[in-house]
Amino acid sequence: MKPSGANRGIRVALLTGGSDRPYVFGLSNELLSKGTVIDLIGSDELDAPQVRGKAGLNFFKFRGDQDPKASFSSKVRRICAYYAKLIGYAAISRPKIFHILWNNRFDFLDRVLLMLYYKALGKRVVMTTHNVNERRRDGSDTRWNRFTLRIQYRLADQIFVHTEQMKAELINQFGVQPARVTVIPFGINNAVPHTSLTEREAKKRLGIKEGEKTILFFGRITPYKGLEHLVAAFQQLTRCCGENYGLVIAGKPVEASEEYFRAIREGIREQVESGKIVLSAYHIPDEATELYFKAADVLVLPYRGIYQSGVLFLAYSFGLPVIAADVGSLKDAIVEGQTGFVFKPGDCQDLARAITRYFDSDLYADLNRRRRAIIQYANQKHSWDVVGQETMKVYARLLQNSPPEILLDREAPTTSSM
Repeated sequence: MKPSGANRGIRVALLTGGSDRPYVFGLSNELLSKGTVIDLIGSDELDAPQVRGKAGLNFFKFRGDQDPKASFSSKVRRICAYYAKLIGYAAISRPKIFHILWNNRFDFLDRVLLMLYYKALGKRVVMTTHNVNERRRDGSDTRWNRFTLRIQYRLADQIFVHTEQMKAELINQFGVQPARVTVIPFGINNAVPHTSLTEREAKKRLGIKEGEKTILFFGRITPYKGLEHLVAAFQQLTRCCGENYGLVIAGKPVEASEEYFRAIREGIREQVESGKIVLSAYHIPDEATELYFKAADVLVLPYRGIYQSGVLFLAYSFGLPVIAADVGSLKDAIVEGQTGFVFKPGDCQDLARAITRYFDSDLYADLNRRRRAIIQYANQKHSWDVVGQETMKVYARLLQNSPPEILLDREAPTTSSM
């Protein structure tokens, strides 16, 4: 889609919190294609060829190496330097639109003080809210958390969410006016390479036996994702059914979940040693991601609670069916029997039944052909073009009463660490 005359040259600052490469790259590339000039506020994690040398994209690396082993004083200096750069940038920046994709780590500073600062500078603040209340999901909600969220949501000029359920929560729990909430699809991950690697080659590389029914768990390992339920269902199936099942667990345990993961790892030790379970308990880089999704026959999301999952749409981008717990809005993204199946959250027996139902289904029997249909479905429903169009509409509406200097010609990109 070519940029319209009204949208050409709109300037926006994307405040990323320094993470989430797939969403940042997908959105920024789409906005660039529609004529937007972007200041991308990022980190080492986002400092990649995808953001360098692109016309209209100015990359500001405000956050460097996030060494978890750094001393306390080093961490304090690093944090202070980051916020000093951000505050200084906001004071002199040309974009009138500040689009927050992720907050940083300090609730009162990020949600209250910085929001008030941006508004005092005359910025129009847009937010993409991937999790309406992340701490409620994680079981660590507090009054203070809800208080600071309420302030941020009230100060934002427009909020993007991915589902109607999330919109309802913003309205009912945080008092946000309906007109200030826009539902947009979760853009499908297009930052992960897709090569000519075949499913058969991928299985061989991971040491999966021919004919083994391979189940995948992918992503960071943390309690709310319910990996223990999948492990229990898998062990039940291998004990009772005599089927040739295999499980692949790929993802890094988060620091706060080390004890949780230690118990899981101990419980699967024998199956890892025998090769029934492939365990890759580390961060999976983008270039290795397709190996796991092409080696698998199905992805399982055994989550205890979530709003929406980018891993689900990543699976769809490879044509991989999904079995998901009926939490958040996951059910809305699954066409039963066509793109996957749904089971009762926290119920390992129902999950085992859903896995059996999938491997007995026409979806699995005709998986090679169905993969193409799932990819087509994902591209239609979760296109970045749709996300970009809705986003540009909001930008244009918010800028209608702004001075004409915010409409600029596209400029050559710069890269800065300020």
